[in-house]
Amino acid sequence: MRVLHIAYQQLRRYGKTRVSWAQKLSYGLIKNDHYVLDFSDRDIAAFEAPFGIRDLGHKKANKRLLETVEAAEPDLIIIGHGNIITNETLAEIKKRNPNAVLVHCNLDPLFVPENDAKIRYRAEVCEAVFVSTGRKELERFKDTGVRLYHIPNPVDPSIEVYDNSQRTDLPVDLVFCSNSNDYTRRQEIVEEVKMRLGNELVFKAHGSFGTPPVWGRDYDKALSQSRMALNLNRQEGDYWYSSERMAQLAGNGILPFTHEAARFDELLPPETLVYFSDTDDLINKIREFHHDDAKRRHWAARAREFFHREMNTRLFSQYIVEASLMQPFSHDYVWARDINLDGSMK
Repeated sequence: MRVLHIAYQQLRRYGKTRVSWAQKLSYGLIKNDHYVLDFSDRDIAAFEAPFGIRDLGHKKANKRLLETVEAAEPDLIIIGHGNIITNETLAEIKKRNPNAVLVHCNLDPLFVPENDAKIRYRAEVCEAVFVSTGRKELERFKDTGVRLYHIPNPVDPSIEVYDNSQRTDLPVDLVFCSNSNDYTRRQEIVEEVKMRLGNELVFKAHGSFGTPPVWGRDYDKALSQSRMALNLNRQEGDYWYSSERMAQLAGNGILPFTHEAARFDELLPPETLVYFSDTDDLINKIREFHHDDAKRRHWAARAREFFHREMNTRLFSQYIVEASLMQPFSHDYVWARDINLDGSMK
């Protein structure tokens, strides 16, 4: 199948990139033997703009997308985040290519108000929308008439390459990496953990307490040194929602502590993630696993094995293709057992 993937590919970061679900989706599609053409809308807008000012290149990027579709003749068009490509352009693409299937993937949190509007906007022209929050939360979009599917953040064996569950010589006991303070009070939890546990274990909080965030290889190195990690979202409680952080941690054999409100216990097997209810509970459980390293390694190993087996990029991309084309599911996707082929709940 010929797939056109419209998403930010971070070309102008020149290696100092964030771990990207969009890149992982392209990797998975290629591993499943699809022809993939990536269209990095933000980069193309900047490349085509006068003086490299991206905002001046939006119109030209839309024109280049139309040219790309005409040349590539894709069977499936996947558009990710961003607002550079307009719905008018996507509608024109559908008009010129009526047999192409157009879908939207959105892995941003629903608690950010503008993301709700983004999903509704893309639903006007797309045939299906894939969201990283659990299907129960997607009922709010039923009035759009679009097919709605839940997708998890996947792992890839070429990216999540570490297995810290097998190591006992790691220098960092607990890590937390962040870069955003919008719509969140999670820093209060991080400060409480540091205050109460700072003398008991080695805790590194990149992006907190005046330290800079880490990107690219610096992020990889931070993960490679850590036994356990805080999986703190900017807000907690949306069903089956976590940022990419959870997959990055579990996929590298780092034991994640995550809030129980998202109900991942209904999705993941027991003895994988450590769930906490409040800060006191979190601190008690950090102490428990810090003082029982065999238990830490056992849970982390189970989490890593599960993510690499059931939430990898091959299955992630295969599911998006099958759901987009309404083909029978070829795998018992653990995240889709409550979803019918048409996106409705069972």
